[in-house]
Amino acid sequence: MRWANLSSAPPGNGTPEGAAPAAPPLPLALPDAVVRTFDTPGFAGMTFYEVQAKSIINRVPGASRVPFEWTINPYRGCSHACSYCLAGDTAVLLADGRTRPLAELRIGDEIYGTAEQGNHRRHVRTRVLAHWSTVKPAYRLVLADGTELTASGDHRFLTPRGWKHVTAAPPGEPPRPYLTSADSLVGTGRPGDARIDGGGGGIDGTVLASRDALRVRAIEPLGRTETLYDITTGTGDFIANGVVSHNCFARNTHTYLDLDAGRDFDSKVIVKVNAGELVRRELSAPKWRGEHIAMGTNVDCYQRAEGRYQLMPPILTALRDFANPFSILTKGTLILRDLPLLRQAAEVTRVSLSMSVGFVDEAMWRSVESGTPSPRRRLDAVRELTDAGFAVGVLMAPILPGLTDTDESIEATVAAIAAAGAVSVTPLPLHLRPGAREWYATWLKREFPELVPRYRALFRGGAYLPQAYQREVTARVRIAARRHGLVRAEPGETRQVPPDESGPPPAEQLTLL
Repeated sequence: MRWANLSSAPPGNGTPEGAAPAAPPLPLALPDAVVRTFDTPGFAGMTFYEVQAKSIINRVPGASRVPFEWTINPYRGCSHACSYCLAGDTAVLLADGRTRPLAELRIGDEIYGTAEQGNHRRHVRTRVLAHWSTVKPAYRLVLADGTELTASGDHRFLTPRGWKHVTAAPPGEPPRPYLTSADSLVGTGRPGDARIDGGGGGIDGTVLASRDALRVRAIEPLGRTETLYDITTGTGDFIANGVVSHNCFARNTHTYLDLDAGRDFDSKVIVKVNAGELVRRELSAPKWRGEHIAMGTNVDCYQRAEGRYQLMPPILTALRDFANPFSILTKGTLILRDLPLLRQAAEVTRVSLSMSVGFVDEAMWRSVESGTPSPRRRLDAVRELTDAGFAVGVLMAPILPGLTDTDESIEATVAAIAAAGAVSVTPLPLHLRPGAREWYATWLKREFPELVPRYRALFRGGAYLPQAYQREVTARVRIAARRHGLVRAEPGETRQVPPDESGPPPAEQLTLL
């Protein structure tokens, strides 16, 4: 792959010499970064910022609800961060008492958020720190007073019992609080009818309360995607159509690097080129207790760019030298490059490996997911890892309704997984998050138009297939697995020899998918 150096910094660290394209402005927060692009189609329009990071072993916030505490992410990307969003015409309460549509807000605008004080929340002034848009499936939230809000299923509103999402967590993901008709929202209702506790000329410091009029009456999928908007504020929330609305903190981290929270967050990736050195230093710290470290939990550490940057070998070397247990989830066959290091690490500590293979039909793979290594190549990788002494689990994902969920496809796939030497198979039927849903719908209409009505019915409730369908497909995979001598494991229960040593927990294995 051919790289272009776009940095004004002197050549170094493998930087190609010669003329370079016109360089974009270097972020002020990354004065020493080397900025690169490369010309493979999968990374068109993307920019990579090579940086010297200050830390690498990160504690996972307790609020994340995943059953592992520590992770290493040598790449800092955007595609796995949450984005909470609302329709652009949602009225946001400004600091001067007026309202403005969410789509028309600008960075620096002064608006109202809230702050906790004892058992209450009070209005406080805050500023818009970031503003962006995205395209997602839309839901309509209707309140008893007639207030309506259009939001994504991931958006959160404040209730007397805390923050709740618009919809429940998708199957296979950690459960999350979500709204029902038994809930009411905290706020004042429609801005035109606002009644603020405390009265007077201003509302600074006045208390917000939930009222009977703000009870949730209906939550309805609109059956379409819409352009939705979000902001980051200094308080982490804002007043939207008279109710308290959560906003995304993650995107604002790019603004700390002099990058914007919208397009830049999606297309400019930070690469921690000194990751291996940092891992070694942090593992040697007296306070480190040798806890399990998960990799592949945010982005695939064996993505294509790893072939150029080669960050994993020094990371694995350090983990081996300190006998620190770790796990890796990947769809990439590039993991075989590091097989000698993985074997050396497995001699001194617990190493757990998992691969994702949804089906083995080569024509289907070329049509639907040609950007990944072929199923046969991934299964060959499972065989090589198995022959090297690892007990590798396979996530059978995604299973496609009407295409790869037939008895014949399931049988062929499970048989191939068993023949590759995997110790377990865990089925995961297709789910269609925003972005993937639109792409898949276009592909399906072009390639299999006769299935469009069935998919429309199956995904009528949102991004996930009906529970009854999932249970039925899972049962058929289990039967096939028993027939081929595979003991089904929950995601992440794969084990590295010796067999009594357990691998990483379920939520870790689901993150990449």
